[in-house]
Amino acid sequence: MQNTKQEAAKARTVNVGLIGLGTVGGGTLQLLAQNSQLIADRGFALHVKKVCNLDVPYTEAKIAELGLTDTTATSDFHDLVDDPEIDVVIELIGGIHPALEMVQAALQAGKSVVTANKDLVASHGAELFKLAEEQRADFLFEASVAGGIPILKALKDSLAANNIVEIMGIVNGTTNYILSQMSSTGADFQPCLQRAQELGYAEANPTNDIEGFDAARKMAILASIAYNANITEDMVYVEGITKISKFDIDYAAQLGYVIKLVGLARPQGDEAAEVCVYPLMIPSGHPLAAVNDVFNAVFVEGDALGQSMFYGRGAGSLPTASAVVGDVIAAARHVVNGTRGSYGLRQFASRRVLPVGECFNKFYIRLMVQDKPKVLAQIAEAFADSEISLDSVIQKRVMDSGLAEIVLITHHVREANLQEAMGRLHRLACVDCVASMIRVKGE
Repeated sequence: MQNTKQEAAKARTVNVGLIGLGTVGGGTLQLLAQNSQLIADRGFALHVKKVCNLDVPYTEAKIAELGLTDTTATSDFHDLVDDPEIDVVIELIGGIHPALEMVQAALQAGKSVVTANKDLVASHGAELFKLAEEQRADFLFEASVAGGIPILKALKDSLAANNIVEIMGIVNGTTNYILSQMSSTGADFQPCLQRAQELGYAEANPTNDIEGFDAARKMAILASIAYNANITEDMVYVEGITKISKFDIDYAAQLGYVIKLVGLARPQGDEAAEVCVYPLMIPSGHPLAAVNDVFNAVFVEGDALGQSMFYGRGAGSLPTASAVVGDVIAAARHVVNGTRGSYGLRQFASRRVLPVGECFNKFYIRLMVQDKPKVLAQIAEAFADSEISLDSVIQKRVMDSGLAEIVLITHHVREANLQEAMGRLHRLACVDCVASMIRVKGE
């Protein structure tokens, strides 16, 4: 009897529909074609029955190039959703609309959905989880965070018995490339951004990357899973990297740090969490400090596991396709075994996301001041009046303009207190400007 069941499972073909044939969609179709036998050896075959793309002739040419048989090209996603033989729909067009409507229609039809759409998951995840549960379908989105790195499955399954103490992630390859180039070449921000654009790592309009919005969406997803909470991107405090200068990079190196754009999530008691994205000075010996160029990494600390890091390519057609197809296989396995169900996020806990002013951090602060006696004493008094103690005064160099540069490191301070101190500094006649203010990873 057991052998009969196994043979039936091996003989089962799961039909798949793919929406979107861009970079990731093309990689997904390629991976499904080239590794079809490997997937079949897992216990069932995946058959791409229909591919939906506006450019039908291009789609037909791609299908022929990959040697896919019995695969139809269409420009109407309803051809996939309304097909009773299609079990799993892959959405890879990105954005909110019309992707949301497509995913909703597929789930309402009882089909499992796999997506790489971080925008969709970060903004509408809760309602899509609920709809998937109602329809006993899967809604899977491993590729929405860190490309091919299997971090979401790790948090949901392998680390499910852990209280997650902290998540620190380099989850945007564009910004990591720019900061890595600034560190290795000594160049400033703009030339490194231009180089990233020339190489195709940054868009012509790079705002989503360099201002931290892309990373914020990914951190909302990570935090939601880690803390079983409905955390959306608008709850995440965000700072980008546009104000980081080569001087800050140089000072960080002198002090034994590396500057990275980091997403951070950590609980604050049972009812609150801190979820932020900002540049962070990381000690050069920390595992994240060695993550360079377009690579991503997520550093996780659990109360049982301790510290662990997940590292790999956070973008690209085949790395991302690896995560997409992994989810398709998981959904197909549920179809074959008759055990379809939601992602497992059935009940979100009520968890408040702290305003940044309530968070605590160490800070690096670079000031341009008048090169006069007693200036440092006035600055120290401004910090003291806001109940901030200074760890050290790092550097002072005199400019031809008669200004001096002072670099300070604070002890851990409530961010609201620091903002108060910044107001006091701005009112001092001896302070020309606050050139930089960067958080520092420390105990």
